Amino acid sequence: MIQIAQEHIPATVSLGNPIPFGINGLFFGIYTRILLILPGLHTKQSIMSNKINLKAGVLILMIFAAAFSRLLPHPPNFTPVGAMSLFGAAYFGRKYLAFLVPFLALWLSDLALNNLIYARAYPEFYHGFSWIGSWSVYLSFGLIVAFGFIALRKVSVVRLLGASVGASVLFFLITNAHAWMLTPAYPKTAGGLVAAYAAGIPFFWNTLLGDLFFTGVLFGTFAFFQQRFPALTAQKA
Repeated sequence: MIQIAQEHIPATVSLGNPIPFGINGLFFGIYTRILLILPGLHTKQSIMSNKINLKAGVLILMIFAAAFSRLLPHPPNFTPVGAMSLFGAAYFGRKYLAFLVPFLALWLSDLALNNLIYARAYPEFYHGFSWIGSWSVYLSFGLIVAFGFIALRKVSVVRLLGASVGASVLFFLITNAHAWMLTPAYPKTAGGLVAAYAAGIPFFWNTLLGDLFFTGVLFGTFAFFQQRFPALTAQKA
């Protein structure tokens, strides 16, 4: 076992007179922090910044909650992966966050899912610690985010339905092409690719239902929050 030595922190700090760490130090820290924050609290820029931070926090929390719902029992391919991608693309004004946050949530949930659940259920397929899931899932994930930037410039029920179907089709095409490339049973011909897609059709319906369901949950919940908490209507997060 590796032990990490902890630095010794002195009990007092000399600022003319010693100020003990503990309750007095805590109140001193809070007091000085308030003095730094107060001058900007009433500015329009500060108010908008607080709204943006709140919105970003809610979006991140919802995406991570959706990602870790994958650890609950569910039908094959009935997951929030496509919905998370669309949700991030629709509401993160800073595009890098639309990729980074859902990708991080997906990767962390993959770590838990692959090593705590799948490795025990299917030991013949998992040898050692699994650091990342299938690259085809991550590729489709990124393409769905990019697709969401275009399809969901304005959020509406019709656009969400179309984007959900498009996300499911993208996921189906990419992941089954990957299966065709890796599976020796499929000839590396056009006929073999068609056979791989045909074998994936039963799973496509669960993918489609999952995308529709979780898109409705994520976007519907956030719309409800926006009505209850006007600060969440900030344009960018």
